[in-house]
Amino acid sequence: MGKGRYILLLAGLLAVLLCVNASAGNRDLPVPEYSDVSVHDPSVIRADDGYYYIFGSHMAAARSADLISWEMISRNATDRGCTLVEHVQTQMKEALTYARTTTFWAPDVQQLPDGRYCYYYCCCEGYSPLSALGLAYGDAPGGPYVNQEILLKSGMPGYNATMLPNVVDPNAFFDKEGNMWMVYGSYSGGIFILKMDPATGLPLPGQSYGKKLLGKNHSRIEGPYIMYSPDTDYYYLFLSFGGLEVNDGYNIRVCRSRNPDGPYEDALGQDMIKCGGRPGTYFNDPDYEGYGVKLMGGYCFLPDPSDSNQGKQAFRSPGHNSAIYEEETGRYFIIFHTRYANRGAYHSVRVHQMFFNEDGWPVILPLRYSGEMNEPVSSGLQSGRYKIVLHERDINKTEHNSVIVTLHGDGSVSGEYTGSWSCPDEKNVTVILNGTVYRGVFNDGMNASEKEWTTCFTALDETGAALWGIRIEDAQ
Repeated sequence: MGKGRYILLLAGLLAVLLCVNASAGNRDLPVPEYSDVSVHDPSVIRADDGYYYIFGSHMAAARSADLISWEMISRNATDRGCTLVEHVQTQMKEALTYARTTTFWAPDVQQLPDGRYCYYYCCCEGYSPLSALGLAYGDAPGGPYVNQEILLKSGMPGYNATMLPNVVDPNAFFDKEGNMWMVYGSYSGGIFILKMDPATGLPLPGQSYGKKLLGKNHSRIEGPYIMYSPDTDYYYLFLSFGGLEVNDGYNIRVCRSRNPDGPYEDALGQDMIKCGGRPGTYFNDPDYEGYGVKLMGGYCFLPDPSDSNQGKQAFRSPGHNSAIYEEETGRYFIIFHTRYANRGAYHSVRVHQMFFNEDGWPVILPLRYSGEMNEPVSSGLQSGRYKIVLHERDINKTEHNSVIVTLHGDGSVSGEYTGSWSCPDEKNVTVILNGTVYRGVFNDGMNASEKEWTTCFTALDETGAALWGIRIEDAQ
């Protein structure tokens, strides 16, 4: 063989290897050792000590250095099980007594410019919006926190629960200008937002309950969380629709605005202030399930004959999320709790990486975060047989199951759905299934049940319904 032909052959082999291993940075990573925790309604903050902390209902809290392996640091709202607040039942007695309870609902933690941490806690009677929302200060993210005062109350005589908020589920945040806000609310009269004093973490005076963003007439909408994206210059308001129990249809939705206090719109351009129940209704989901971009609901990737693991795990009622932007890597993460079919009330925390499609909407990677970076996926790793899940826009009380389609190398799609697909830049993908256009991204993900890295895609249609895909093998 001549020297020139030999060099050409080596160059050709190198090109093939580069094509197949374009994402080797991810695919060379080992299968991580996950360590799960049960923290209901997890609210995340990245602290000065380098740890990610999540705080949830009943004074539960956990921390992680990598968003993969978690350790509990506080377990419950008893004096013995709570490490966040010393003598918690005594310190927070005023709020607990008012709300006629011994436990706490979804909290939030935010750090003030002076370095102090604010722990926003809330208590609720549960069968009515009789609630109190308070603030405690701490010098470290894990506490101990010292009670300061009650900020808001609801459910008192003369309170109109069809129009005013249940004062729970707080989320304090800073906008791009450094102004502080707190969004909050659950069911009842909707979701509200307050301007806050960054020097104290308290609401600025004269606002009452603040400004309403959406909801009315006992809509099952709660868990508001606002995240700003420097990449899109939008504020994204995440919400949970439906009920939180395993068969109640909890699902994660989002809307966006150029301003922290709205107005917020969904992918259809609907003003979210119109989202709510009709007068005289109570928990009437059909009134509002047509609003918001549905990022995920209950789902199951069914086993395929090609899988080595034929077990099935169905996820139900994922919700009450928080989200975080990692400035040094440019990555976004969504953190939520999920329940499981056939496992009763058990729940655990899940973390998934999140991206933005070409329309500026967040899309969630279908597989849990396993250390993957946001890298291009070569064309040789894009085509193949896929399990896909269409999340639709319903409040689904049982999981949506996967079906099989094949993304062929010629850009066509066959299988349970037919259509076409394209990815001109090894990242942004457009998939057309039975005439519906979905826009999203390709990325690597860890298929934990198969213990291998694979290609995934996540996308949204123009109405705001999510499509997830996991590659299982080469195209036949």
